[in-house]
Amino acid sequence: MADHNEALRAWEDFCDNLKQAGRLLVRPTTPTREIDQVTGARALARNIALGLQFEFENNDPLYPELMHYFDPVRKQGGDNTDAIYVGAPVNGTDTYVIHGDRGTARYFAITVLEDGATPWGGKVVGTLLGKDLEIDTDGQFRVLLSPEPQPGNWIRTSAGTYRVTIRQFFGDWSGERPMRARIDRLGADPLAPPAVPDAERLAKGLANAARWVDVSLHYWADMLDRWQSQPHRFLSYRELDRNAIDATPGGEPLICYWKVAPGEALIVRVRPPEGYWWGVEFGNYYWETMDYRYRLCSTNCDHATIEDDGELIVVVSHEDPGLPNWLDPSGYTEGYITYRWIGTDHYPRPDCSLVEASALEYALPSAVRRITPEERRRQLADRRTGILNRYPA
Repeated sequence: MADHNEALRAWEDFCDNLKQAGRLLVRPTTPTREIDQVTGARALARNIALGLQFEFENNDPLYPELMHYFDPVRKQGGDNTDAIYVGAPVNGTDTYVIHGDRGTARYFAITVLEDGATPWGGKVVGTLLGKDLEIDTDGQFRVLLSPEPQPGNWIRTSAGTYRVTIRQFFGDWSGERPMRARIDRLGADPLAPPAVPDAERLAKGLANAARWVDVSLHYWADMLDRWQSQPHRFLSYRELDRNAIDATPGGEPLICYWKVAPGEALIVRVRPPEGYWWGVEFGNYYWETMDYRYRLCSTNCDHATIEDDGELIVVVSHEDPGLPNWLDPSGYTEGYITYRWIGTDHYPRPDCSLVEASALEYALPSAVRRITPEERRRQLADRRTGILNRYPA
């Protein structure tokens, strides 16, 4: 019988291990403004729940559940403002079925990956894109994951397989409908419950969760430092890192580090390529998106206003410039911007120019599109409605 103090020791060790993650706030490259320090501490706290989900509550491939990774208040690693990410633990020996209502998200992808050198795994084993998914007339789908071939929608697993992730990227936040689906492991009694928790599993799960919070937040901060050292230059993840990781299939994210002080404005210009989805997301130093429920901190192929000549002009400034594609810094003076091109024939790099806010009018085309205060309020109201559609109560 376990010592009755074993659970208490596991909890105290968990709390002590979480303290170590606080080193994130005193790294040489971490911004020292109050808002950045507070945000860092908040990011650590927010991700405790995610670490517990991955390493303790939903880490058994014999009892997988599709669960959300990110939402409006739990973020890391450049979470996409337009997305829902869900996933489950799986292995490379059993057969699994994912089935349900596909929904209508503009972009849809199922990815199976192996464990690896990053907090989010490593090598991608297989991918099934929404455009290749067989769906019945009622919008229902069924996908099998297994080491042996299966009829219909199928992704082959490998000996190192450990997770499946489903991405849904939305264009029309209010009009598109999220997936409703489940995962089941075949060949097992679906009603047989998992073992009751014990002290050994508690200690291991809490220790792994605390370690994951520490490692994952440091991993993304260290990664973003590579862009921080060369601000206002768009580079792809693949150009700066060779680690195998579960990157979004079918496209190319281009990322830059922005630095905009009060009284300055950053103009970002590009001509979006033809494709079935693209988006622009905007966030802070900790690679978290801004509060996209209440802030204008992103745009996409449905939301953006394009100039008559096909150009997309985005402006980062602390005061509303009266332009439709405004990215609100939300009190921060540095962070990241990501342009995601999905299903396009090329990946154009946006061009950045930093100007004094007082000179913004002179730096923009004379015929640049404008927006009225009432139209701005409508933009904000539409965001709120769209988020409630994506994350219903």
